[in-house]
Amino acid sequence: MKSILIADDHTIVRLGVSHIISTLPTPAAVEEASTFDEVIAQLESRPFDLLILDINIPGGNNLQMIDAVKLRQPNIRILMFSGYDEQLFAINYMQAGADGYLVKYSPEEEIRSAISTVLNQQKYMSAGTREQLLNMLNSQREPVLNPLSALSGREVEVMYLLTKGIPVARIADMLNLQVTTVSTYKTRIFEKLQISNVIELLEKVKMYSTSI
Repeated sequence: MKSILIADDHTIVRLGVSHIISTLPTPAAVEEASTFDEVIAQLESRPFDLLILDINIPGGNNLQMIDAVKLRQPNIRILMFSGYDEQLFAINYMQAGADGYLVKYSPEEEIRSAISTVLNQQKYMSAGTREQLLNMLNSQREPVLNPLSALSGREVEVMYLLTKGIPVARIADMLNLQVTTVSTYKTRIFEKLQISNVIELLEKVKMYSTSI
């Protein structure tokens, strides 16, 4: 029997995913966590085959979650479960060590397929993410045309939150960073994208996010 940990701070989401897991052909025991601290505690208490991890879970919210999980259970499979823009985040999280990235508004059948795929030791990518990855590979042979590709994973996280109108101080709190650190990331983002304000940032993201 497989052992699965669902980590999400919304009870209804955990219940929904648990129900979908109960319909899989492979029997699975399910545990739940509502914060990243609870995730770590669970990982330190017993082994799991799969972690379904909310990208925006309290106490986490960053790429370093992957390292923290793998440090405790190197062989665990990780499926990121997110409401964030797939085109901005999927590749970064998979490069960091996740085995799949799934948006929360996916149809039930796609959620079932993603969980089964990752449990079967395969990587899960949506058609859009697969195309995005192929475009990235192709761009390595061509001049870099998309300025968003110059951003680091952390810079993409900060950029996404800035586009949502979230103040720097709040972003620092969400990502467990110093305000000055977030301000530095903001400055770097503006420099790399050759922009001077959030309005221009929104226009840049709208223009290029479909091709990153």
